[in-house]
Amino acid sequence: MKTIFVDGYNVINSWPNLKVIKEYSYEYSRLQLIEILQNYSGYNGCKMFIIFDAQLVKGSIQKKERQGNLIVVFTKEGETADDYIERMSNNIGRKAEFCVVTSDSLEQQVAFQRGATRMSSIEFYHEVMSTQKKIKSSIERRYLEKRNGLEERIDEKTLEKLEKMRRSH
Repeated sequence: MKTIFVDGYNVINSWPNLKVIKEYSYEYSRLQLIEILQNYSGYNGCKMFIIFDAQLVKGSIQKKERQGNLIVVFTKEGETADDYIERMSNNIGRKAEFCVVTSDSLEQQVAFQRGATRMSSIEFYHEVMSTQKKIKSSIERRYLEKRNGLEERIDEKTLEKLEKMRRSH
């Protein structure tokens, strides 16, 4: 299973829709990103870490919260998302396939040296939006199949009888 590490605030500051939301509420932009990435990771069957810096929060300890394939991490005081991603990259090394999502070029270089693939936040935005369209299309297709299913499976006379019964009630 592929693992993806996402620098949360880097993504929020890069994605047009989240950048607007963060002007009003960082918390709501975080929640939006988490929801979007839950759908993405579930649909693609990948394990995903989204890391938010809490290095400036006095006394902050690292917090992890698992939501399906998505693990939300708030770093401890003094630790950046970059620090966390580097540490995890060192632990994984070249033993497993993983990707780092950030637009920070230094962080991209470090990830690449550790054997990761890398993707900028904007490239990831386009990837996620494409996946959202596929999810929506899949849901619409299933809805239409269920809606039309009975009509396609019974003969016309039975369908007419059912329609008369429906109208009489």
